[in-house]
Amino acid sequence: MTKPQTLRIRAKPPSPRNCWPAGVIFCALILSACWLLSCGPALAQGAPSGSAASSQRSPAHDQADEDQSPTFHVNVKLVNVFATVVDEHGSPVGGLKKDDFTLLEDGRPQKISYFSRESALPLSIILAIDASLSTRKDLKLEMESARRFIHAMLRPIDVLSLYQFSEAVDELTPFTADVRQIDRGIDRIHLGAATALYDTVYLASHALGHREGRKVMLVITDGGDTISKIDYGQALRAAQESEAIIYSIIIVPIESDAGRDVGGEHALIQLSTDTGGKYFYAGSAVQLDQAFHKISDELRTQYLLAYYPSRRLTDSDFRRIEVQLNGPAATNLAVRHRTGYYTSKSE
Repeated sequence: MTKPQTLRIRAKPPSPRNCWPAGVIFCALILSACWLLSCGPALAQGAPSGSAASSQRSPAHDQADEDQSPTFHVNVKLVNVFATVVDEHGSPVGGLKKDDFTLLEDGRPQKISYFSRESALPLSIILAIDASLSTRKDLKLEMESARRFIHAMLRPIDVLSLYQFSEAVDELTPFTADVRQIDRGIDRIHLGAATALYDTVYLASHALGHREGRKVMLVITDGGDTISKIDYGQALRAAQESEAIIYSIIIVPIESDAGRDVGGEHALIQLSTDTGGKYFYAGSAVQLDQAFHKISDELRTQYLLAYYPSRRLTDSDFRRIEVQLNGPAATNLAVRHRTGYYTSKSE
């Protein structure tokens, strides 16, 4: 597979390993041998032998042996599905119960093992801002709107990493809850030339893959990709494997302009749809703020449905997920979620 643009970050020095010098280990072995030679016979004389020794075993000793017996683990992965329910106006809907949902994998109903409205679960967010030359007239507006979103959205338990992308992908701040550090990162955004959109999605997905809790990627761009080494399919797979939810804010001067290239926009729309996110069009500061506000509302009103998948019957490594609404909840409401996940064929 072709490698994407390198994510330019400052590498941390490797931590020292805990290792013992050979001389220390040798001395420890000599001391142990001497102790056994001097104390071993005395211990042997005082210890009961044969069946007498076993008859004097305490329940605590038996329990210790049980604790040390081999343990066999079954590799069953708990699959997390974050779902957003909206009404006919697109507004998030809260207050639903477990019985309002049916979950299927590859068309087969699954038992929902864990259900919760996870509006309080910590967020790991990557905010990626397009700094290519085509965004030069809108970049300042994007930066200020992003700054307002961060200050309003981020809680002490949440963390955000700031990326800028043009011909390369730069991490301006690592994951942090410090809004002042993020502000300084926003101030360092500068114009580049080309647009490495798919490389950005790929690298951000791998960064989010190591995080716990809800993982969100928020991409602000005018659409299109001009220089990535990663293609659309590889970027989508990386996002699905990391369980990232992608929100796209597509900057366009005129949404209905028939002359613009919509290929990149369609790719962003599909990336957002397949990961359970959403896309927005914005052509002004007001529309940017509205998009950020809607994203914030959705992230505060999400449901978590977790299940242990039943045995796989096909050879495909992609498992398709479907979430349905039941009863009154199915009327005039819609649900968004990731379309599936990848796993090894043996699982």
